[in-house]
Amino acid sequence: MFDQLNSGRTRRLAEEQAVLRRLPGQRLDACKKQLVKVGPGSTISVGHNIYSVASRLIGQQVEARLYMDHLEIRHGGTCVEKLPRLRGEGKHAINYRHVIDSLVRKPGAFENYRYRDDLFPTTRFRVTYDNLEKSHAASVAAKQYLNILYLAARENEAGVDDVLRLMIEQGAEISDQEVERRFRTNQLPPAVTEVHVEELDLKRYDELLEEVASC
Repeated sequence: MFDQLNSGRTRRLAEEQAVLRRLPGQRLDACKKQLVKVGPGSTISVGHNIYSVASRLIGQQVEARLYMDHLEIRHGGTCVEKLPRLRGEGKHAINYRHVIDSLVRKPGAFENYRYRDDLFPTTRFRVTYDNLEKSHAASVAAKQYLNILYLAARENEAGVDDVLRLMIEQGAEISDQEVERRFRTNQLPPAVTEVHVEELDLKRYDELLEEVASC
């Protein structure tokens, strides 16, 4: 049976074998390895994309291992970061926790920061900054917002986000000191309003079609 099934494939198999190359002498790596230096902005360039890493690595040489779905950063033989891989080229992935320390020390750089849009982890952080800009000078708004972002990075992003939600809903005047005060005193905001949608009776569509058909 096998001979009969393979008899018609012998010629095509010979054609394939004629163009096959030798197998590699050793196992292929599952990733591409690249030595890169962390720039002053706490970023590295891998695969024509920009990634941020911990600020303590600024000026250090790290090994970037680019896998199919993620990027692994190793320093001193230890994995220090594991990031989702960016697809394509010319993109960036900036984690505000990596750069917040340097920005807090130099708040004036925030306004012209190249990757500023990545420094708003939720829409409420964006609304907070917009509100601060309306009521303060640009330098003051940037400093206060960065202090709020620093609190989120060092303590609890979800907790700070909840405080901002409550203050925005109340129309309260937002400041870095007031946000921290509410966060420290555990003034928990009410839960997000739940929307209940009644289950739809599909028979109503049949009744509608019957009414249209009878017209």
